[in-house]
Amino acid sequence: MARLFLTALVLALVFPATAARSQAPNVVTRESTTKAKVEQIDRSIRVVTLHGEGNAFQSVYVDPSVKAFDELKVGDLVTVRYVESAVVRVRRDAKLEEVHDTSEDARKAGNENIVEQLKAVVTVDSIDSQGQTITYRTRDDQKMIRVVPDKKLLEGLHPGDRIEVTLTRQRAISIEPAR
Repeated sequence: MARLFLTALVLALVFPATAARSQAPNVVTRESTTKAKVEQIDRSIRVVTLHGEGNAFQSVYVDPSVKAFDELKVGDLVTVRYVESAVVRVRRDAKLEEVHDTSEDARKAGNENIVEQLKAVVTVDSIDSQGQTITYRTRDDQKMIRVVPDKKLLEGLHPGDRIEVTLTRQRAISIEPAR
């Protein structure tokens, strides 16, 4: 679970966004595409579990408008476009938090399309805006270094900042056979 979140954190950090020092969260929503093998299908709730690169598993809710869902079989290689969002918020006094799943809370709050929502609080260790990298530490003091393709994300962040990262995976908007 921790490795999955660290991968998710990387995705959150590559979203083109501006992180601010204020408490106002920075929310970015985008479409993503992944090629993967269908591992499991739950037709009753329209969720497909995918097995992708790096032995990563991901569950995606498939919108009823996506007719290809009805044709899926376990083992199919597919390309899936889905919606995901990231919220990055500077929280100076926050306690470091391990990755925790907040999916059920988000569903209870009214977003039934959420398949997975993960949160953690990490500490910014250093920022290299020229090389576009960020180094951060997790609660268990694991040091992570990530390339950030958009310099805007690094604006306003400083070493020592604690940031709360929330990654939400929502719904698939298309499924096609992989090429």
